Amino acid sequence: MAVSLNDIKNKIASTKNTSQITNAMQMVSAAKLGKSEEAAKNFQIYASKVRKLLTDLLHGHEVQNSKYHPMLISRPVKKTAYIVITSDRGLVGGYNATILKSMMELFAEYHDKDDFVIISIGGMGSDFFRARGIQPIYELRGLADQPSFDEVRKIINKTVEMYQNELFDELYVCYNHHVNSLTSQMRVEQMLPIVDLDPNEADEDYVLNLELESSRDVILDQLLPQFAESMIYGAIIDAKTAENAAGMTAMQTATDNAKKVINDLTIQYNRARQAAITQEITEIVAGASALE
Repeated sequence: MAVSLNDIKNKIASTKNTSQITNAMQMVSAAKLGKSEEAAKNFQIYASKVRKLLTDLLHGHEVQNSKYHPMLISRPVKKTAYIVITSDRGLVGGYNATILKSMMELFAEYHDKDDFVIISIGGMGSDFFRARGIQPIYELRGLADQPSFDEVRKIINKTVEMYQNELFDELYVCYNHHVNSLTSQMRVEQMLPIVDLDPNEADEDYVLNLELESSRDVILDQLLPQFAESMIYGAIIDAKTAENAAGMTAMQTATDNAKKVINDLTIQYNRARQAAITQEITEIVAGASALE
């Protein structure tokens, strides 16, 4: 019985150590989440300003002539590209499983093996697809928890360049959208061609008074690729925010479970100790009775 009590004490001590680790990881994830949410908020302000500028320019462009920029025109789809954003590590609950399962279902429903390509951000996704015979054409690992644009510039620029060179005909970004600390939603958003810019959103008075040093075509040639790149970057920030929230929730759940295990083990230990004391008393009484 003494060995059994010892085992239970060791399990309690081990579980307490695990609980301390998961609690610390929860606090770290919470701090990362706060920074990620702030970065996402700042990006939304920037994105809304760029969007307004583009709709104003496109409205004037439409008024002057019917020509549109190639990045706004849908062309016959021979190949589709997907940027799939996952994490580089585990311990984030169902964050990776949700998006990877959804992607495999999407491929099975809409594609043959040769009519789509994968651009992978995050080691978990890259390894998952390779294990299933799907080789990413481009990948990025080791992304920071609050990535700067410079950190992802190469893969984003390369993706837009491949679209402009017609290596694929449409581009989607697939990621977990951050709703709140407990909830995320898997999203598949079309990034190229740009289809959600409505010139009718433009402010008529502003457009009429807009003075441009270069032609609208020259400005659109510069601004539209930058807009597409910024939207992809925004999706990466959003996905990282959801990842940090998933990590915080997973570690909180692990800490709560550890506390429950400790409580159960403590009850088990007390019962075993009580049984051992009762056994000792019984043996003493029996021994005393034998001496009489």
